[in-house]
Amino acid sequence: MAIIYSTSVTSIGSEAASFLTEKMLVTFGANAPEELRDYCYVLGAATSSGPILPGSKAVIDGTSMTITAIGEVAQKNLDALGHVTLVFDGADTPRMDGAIHLLVDGTSMPNLHAGSTFVVENS
Repeated sequence: MAIIYSTSVTSIGSEAASFLTEKMLVTFGANAPEELRDYCYVLGAATSSGPILPGSKAVIDGTSMTITAIGEVAQKNLDALGHVTLVFDGADTPRMDGAIHLLVDGTSMPNLHAGSTFVVENS
């Protein structure tokens, strides 16, 4: 697998984990709007080196999950703003333009912390 995106969590908003009950988490880069900062996981700057597609793998702290759908602007927003909504439902159609849907096979939702790694791989 070729790594096409790699970053880590630099900080976590006080309410970021609240979206996990909805099987999703929201990321932003260091320039997250102040009014959203409490609700997101802040990522270090990174840019993808190839397309993120259904079938690609997202790896969070070593746990690999298959990307099942990607919204129209998800990769663009991730590259430009560090912003994406990760949805852990295995859907094959994105419910938001900025979402990446993941299939969690027999694993629990990721428990991100400052320093957690987020990688996307293509075959």
